[in-house]
Amino acid sequence: MRLQKSTQFALYAVLELAADPERQLSTADIAARYGISAHHLAKVMRRLVRAGLIQSVRGVGGGYRFSGNVRRVTLWDVMELFEPDAQGVEDDEAAIGTPISQALDNVRAEIDDLTRATMQSITLKSLLKFAPKEIDDELLLRSI
Repeated sequence: MRLQKSTQFALYAVLELAADPERQLSTADIAARYGISAHHLAKVMRRLVRAGLIQSVRGVGGGYRFSGNVRRVTLWDVMELFEPDAQGVEDDEAAIGTPISQALDNVRAEIDDLTRATMQSITLKSLLKFAPKEIDDELLLRSI
């Protein structure tokens, strides 16, 4: 599965912040760490704030902080905000109604259901277990 840049940036940011919910990071900090566009990331961060996954902290030393629950927020919760096809694949109008298109639609629907169920079962906490020791040891323990 290929993710859009916005989705990748959102996952970087949310996981970075979820690794230590007490820590505040600026858009520039996250962008520099991952070598991504700070301007594009800023747009992603605004969307994550509106969704309630992170909160902005104003003032000197401000930035963003994770505001969710690492045990409850899932990969799906982040992905559905940024992936236009997260809710399924559009039908090819020219082929609607043919036996082959119906068979393909059934298979795609089943794949979509399995993919969605898998993403809904992967929490941020479980994703953070795959992070390198740099984040995993100290920061994950603080998020419990």
